[in-house]
Amino acid sequence: MAWFQHALRRPTYVGSMSTDSASSHSRKEKREARAAKAAAELEALRKKQARKSILTVAAVVAVIAVVVGGLVWFSLNRSEGDKVVAADAGNSAHGLVIGPDDAPHKVVIYEDFLCPYCGDFEAASRKDLAELAADGKVQVDYRPFVLLDQIGPYSELATSAFAVVQEEAGAEVAKKFHDLLYENQPSESGPFPKAADLVDLAVEAGAEESAVKDRIENLDGKAWADAATKAAAADGVHGTPTILLDGEQFQDGNSIEEYAANLVEQIS
Repeated sequence: MAWFQHALRRPTYVGSMSTDSASSHSRKEKREARAAKAAAELEALRKKQARKSILTVAAVVAVIAVVVGGLVWFSLNRSEGDKVVAADAGNSAHGLVIGPDDAPHKVVIYEDFLCPYCGDFEAASRKDLAELAADGKVQVDYRPFVLLDQIGPYSELATSAFAVVQEEAGAEVAKKFHDLLYENQPSESGPFPKAADLVDLAVEAGAEESAVKDRIENLDGKAWADAATKAAAADGVHGTPTILLDGEQFQDGNSIEEYAANLVEQIS
């Protein structure tokens, strides 16, 4: 009986040990699984943060490259003034002229509608130049061309659209369209306006949609844009904005704002 009882207790004892061992093993597996899951999540988070850091650094580098590139571009443009051939305002087939032919001063502005420095110069000088042209003190010849085509198609699209608007709606509407292109100028990094967006600006400037829509969308002004670009290159223009005052490249200023202010001062 004692054996039986012992024997009875023994199985019970042995059975209890087996259950505890299995339970302990199960808990261990769960701990290991949780640890593995946590490690996997941590690794995924680390990779995500690493990718985010790389993208952030890339974005910063891109911005720095644009800024530095622009500064170098502006500096290069100003340092190569002796290579620009004298251009007579009003005597080009690739420009938009405001002001009388007998004005005492003639200004030629080579520009690209995507160039941020052209946008800054336009904002700093437009009102003053328009008033001086209206007063007969200056004739201004705006000569857009395609310089930044390596960035994307917008420069060509905008210049082509400008040519279409000028042909279909005349100089006054073209000047308003010119100004609207700068007021709505995209960043060099995009996103860029589509042809339909430029049609809307042309209509806002006063053009008839039926006259310009298909022509802008079909790049009908491309031949004009190509010719304007070749003419600028033949004149020795290497950067934008390039400004000529009375046949000589104007370089008086260490910033775009100072550049514009000094130009206005000299022709006032």
